Amino acid sequence: MTVLVVLAGLPGSGKSALARPLARRLGAALVVVDLLEDAMLRAGVDGPTGLAAYLAAEVVADDALAAGVPVVVDAVNAVTPAREQWRALAERRGARRAVVEVVCSDPAVHRARLQARARGLALREPTWADVRAREYEPWSEPVLRLDSLDDAEANLEAALAHVRPAPA
Repeated sequence: MTVLVVLAGLPGSGKSALARPLARRLGAALVVVDLLEDAMLRAGVDGPTGLAAYLAAEVVADDALAAGVPVVVDAVNAVTPAREQWRALAERRGARRAVVEVVCSDPAVHRARLQARARGLALREPTWADVRAREYEPWSEPVLRLDSLDDAEANLEAALAHVRPAPA
């Protein structure tokens, strides 16, 4: 059964640092919502692009799942509608969905990460005030919660164990 891995967490929490090695180890397509939103802005799309980026990400993920390719989605996934989008996609494609929430437990480190961010995107980087003010709903289902302050390799192994089915 193909897997859809949904990464979630506030900007600067450490999702992307986990997403790339996780996708590599799984042989999965990596779908990064920020990069899709950045492409829209570079193309001159005017107005809010957040929802459009999530919808574009869903189309890309859907196509990969249809081809039998596992997918890792790197996105904030802060609210129920975003989370429901991935649940519905996994259900439609008969894929197993695994959710990994990434947090940064030290606010000073989290803030410093945001301030040091320079990804070269047209997408405006969020400030610490933006992140603090952002709505982020608690998960209503069990998820694997990883702290990006913990050892990166240990977090990767924990994510892989969570994502891969248990041996029969």
